[in-house]
Amino acid sequence: MTAGPEGARHAAVELPDGSWWDWDVVSWNGGELRLGAGPDITYHHGLELVFSDPLFVVCPTAFMDPVFRAPTPDETLMITRQIGGTPPVLVAFEADAHGPEPASCLIAAEGLDIAEGVVGRHWRADLEPGARLAPWVRPPG
Repeated sequence: MTAGPEGARHAAVELPDGSWWDWDVVSWNGGELRLGAGPDITYHHGLELVFSDPLFVVCPTAFMDPVFRAPTPDETLMITRQIGGTPPVLVAFEADAHGPEPASCLIAAEGLDIAEGVVGRHWRADLEPGARLAPWVRPPG
């Protein structure tokens, strides 16, 4: 992603090499939206898009094969009107959300970090170095 006017980043997201076709919302609260991806996210995911201070989100909770692109001028104008200014980060993509047509997705946020690393989705005590558990995973008992 490249910087645009006033430091805004409104280009297509560039993902690191990998098999990132299966996606879902890992967590979402007022301060952060975290999307997880991998070739099969049943047991773990290996990539996260972490949006800090999300301002506007149109995105299904689970989707596949996203195609990231630069937001259109109309999308940028709509977001600018919705939030009262140009967001620092604006990400647009189409994805398979199991409907008859691709879902159009748009996320405006204060920041975006792309993180790689194994994130387990089920309890296990023997995590490898650098691996972690998803925020909802708790030890048994």
